[in-house]
Amino acid sequence: MTEIDVAIIGAGPAGIQAAIHAARKKVSVILIGKTVNSALFGAHIENYFGVLGKKNGDELLKDGIAQAESFGCKTLDENVISTSRSGDLFQIVTENDISITARAIIIATGISRVKLGVPGEKEFFGKGVSYCAACDCNFYRGKTVVIVGDETEAAVSSELMTKYASEVFWVTKDTKASKFVVDKASVAGVKTVKAKIESIEGSTRVERVVLENGETIQTSGVFIELGAKSAADLAMDLDVLPEMDDTIKVDQNCATIVKGVFACGDVTGKPWQVAKAVGQGAVAGIAAADMIRGA
Repeated sequence: MTEIDVAIIGAGPAGIQAAIHAARKKVSVILIGKTVNSALFGAHIENYFGVLGKKNGDELLKDGIAQAESFGCKTLDENVISTSRSGDLFQIVTENDISITARAIIIATGISRVKLGVPGEKEFFGKGVSYCAACDCNFYRGKTVVIVGDETEAAVSSELMTKYASEVFWVTKDTKASKFVVDKASVAGVKTVKAKIESIEGSTRVERVVLENGETIQTSGVFIELGAKSAADLAMDLDVLPEMDDTIKVDQNCATIVKGVFACGDVTGKPWQVAKAVGQGAVAGIAAADMIRGA
């Protein structure tokens, strides 16, 4: 188990800037997350201070990671699958079962705006379509469910649902989750289907999903889990109650109502701009480090 002063979850502009400022304060810092999960990855930035025209987002993220590491920050290119709180300390577990104990946590995961984008998804939302297995698992005891997604959270949610549902199908076309969580799902009895979903169908509630090859899976529920564990889920596990829109409320120091838990960037609400994310990242990084140093 790794022990650290400040653990930052999320390797986008907010998390990287928080890592830079916290590490410069000479506390031990670890940045956990994948830059490919950042909204800036694969995109361009413009209308940003010091940038004329457009700048490649991938380059900015790469350079930011290098900056953070130059100040002593450790980096871990993994998704977080769980967080917990024990007194004044916090525990983090990653997709490869790496455990980290931290004295402060900064949540900088951004927000999930990704939908599956298939017919029936919008129509059956709340009627069998869900975006949070951990939230709605109790409603599907003894029923058949389908989990959709290629990454960590889909694998973790698939394993979770085997404790409630009678049968769990994980529909994944291009599995990107770590072998550790994939194997756990398999051992738990999850049935993996290598395909894409073309549509979600039913009458008043979800009854089946149609795959790209025309085959169908009869199901009572479809859990769309695209990406890593959400900021709202991470916050709740740390005893921070998210707002109704799943954002996290913070004060002027980017601190939440739980001492030692900070948040910055898109997770705190609009505007969803890099300038705001970087500014809040600096504030959160300094505040977390000052708390550790007793400043």
